[in-house]
Amino acid sequence: MVAKITVSEGEFAGWQTYDLHGTFDTVVGPFYFRPDADGRMRCAFRAEAKHMNAGHRMHGGCLMTFADIALFQTAYQEMEGASGVTVSLDSTFIDGAYEGELVEAMGEVVRAGKSLIFVRGQISTGERILMTYSGVIRKFTKRG
Repeated sequence: MVAKITVSEGEFAGWQTYDLHGTFDTVVGPFYFRPDADGRMRCAFRAEAKHMNAGHRMHGGCLMTFADIALFQTAYQEMEGASGVTVSLDSTFIDGAYEGELVEAMGEVVRAGKSLIFVRGQISTGERILMTYSGVIRKFTKRG
């Protein structure tokens, strides 16, 4: 299991992230998460130059990667400590983010079965919705 880190300083103090050294996530992240007062998981990151495309708007692949991270954070309780993989991830791009903006994702579990978890959510910055997404996670059952 990958270690969780609670951020102690800066803009994301009090948020959590994962210790993901040497993985793809370190190239595009860091991404942060924390539960809201209602228990729903909120994910966030600050848009940087490395997240932009040639048109100076956030690259769609960055939004898709963030949606995939948010998919798993939203389903965290349903995962019950098991690992899993993304089976499908559908997205609709609505707007683009710019460097310096705070990008956030919120979602909900639509249905959770023994091995499949269905999630939907949206990514926004301020009042602007950037993308909506839905996905399915295949949860691996623990072997005894």
